[in-house]
Amino acid sequence: MKVDGTPYRSIWLADDGYTVCIIDQTKLPHRFETTELLSVEDAAIAIRDMLVRGAPLIGATGAYGLALAMRADPGDANLEMAFKTLHNTRPTASNLAWALNDVRDILTPLQESEREAAAYNRASEICEDDVATCRAIGEHGADVIRKIWEDNGKPGRINILTHCNAGWLATVDWGTALSAIYVAHEMDIPVHVWADETRPRNQGASLTAWELSKHGVPHTVIADNAGGHLMQHSQVDLCIVGTDRTTAAGDVCNKVGTYLKALAAHDNNVPFYVALPHSTIDWGIHDGIRDVPIETRSPKEITHISGKTNTGDVKTVQITPDDTQALNIAFDVTPARYITGLITERGLCDASENGLLGLYPECAS
Repeated sequence: MKVDGTPYRSIWLADDGYTVCIIDQTKLPHRFETTELLSVEDAAIAIRDMLVRGAPLIGATGAYGLALAMRADPGDANLEMAFKTLHNTRPTASNLAWALNDVRDILTPLQESEREAAAYNRASEICEDDVATCRAIGEHGADVIRKIWEDNGKPGRINILTHCNAGWLATVDWGTALSAIYVAHEMDIPVHVWADETRPRNQGASLTAWELSKHGVPHTVIADNAGGHLMQHSQVDLCIVGTDRTTAAGDVCNKVGTYLKALAAHDNNVPFYVALPHSTIDWGIHDGIRDVPIETRSPKEITHISGKTNTGDVKTVQITPDDTQALNIAFDVTPARYITGLITERGLCDASENGLLGLYPECAS
């Protein structure tokens, strides 16, 4: 995707071939800054402190984190230390564990002298696969958007509601939910996006709105609790969200607040789709509510908020009383019964085990 005419991915290698470069997403939307990762510790901090976020991008960063570790010390002990350091950064998204296990399985049987090159090569492959996967998700998702638009009689625009950020900033490029919107926009379908602000970190108001603005896609930021009202008044034609972990039964775990949007969509007969890559499916879990680990983050993300002042400075201010506690649950689980369909790189399917296995038969136990 492009930022002011310059193409960017969310993660890439510097010209030296080993330094990992990322966009510091904590500075968006008011400042666009890139930073360098030089060690496994840098990669872990980037994931934990959300300089990078979004399940596919977290996985890619984890893979490059192992490569950085192998550059420093390719021994078995350091490989295990790096694996544990990265694995413990964020628990909910399945892509991180998937990528770390994938790279470790490749490196373990190799000679130490071979590990650095193999790690960088596999991390690069994971990134390239993610780009191709997300583009394919976008094409299948755009077909869904086009069909709904045509079935609605091709109105002046088609209104799509999304939650959090599932765009190219959450992946290596293109995105998942937003990829469908970008491809539909390329097809000259008049899309308009309702972007939930997505408290407490405001990824919708900051990241999704920033992406859509840079790409020229019409959009409007709304308060998190406004989506149901818009659905009641026929101002939402469909919802598309991403997912950080998808169970084998089709439950999806996404940014907290997704479940409430699915309930509102169900009550108002609004199609509710979830876009996901293969790396997000956790075939070992069937009951999302019971078994998906839910991350709890710092209460400060709720008690404080950052923004740009009239003078152009970015400031963080407290919005709660000094003696008030806060609970910051980062994700919730939407049961499969509320999901119209899953959009993957292999096409659409029902949110069910049979639906997923129809697209991924090789994953049958």
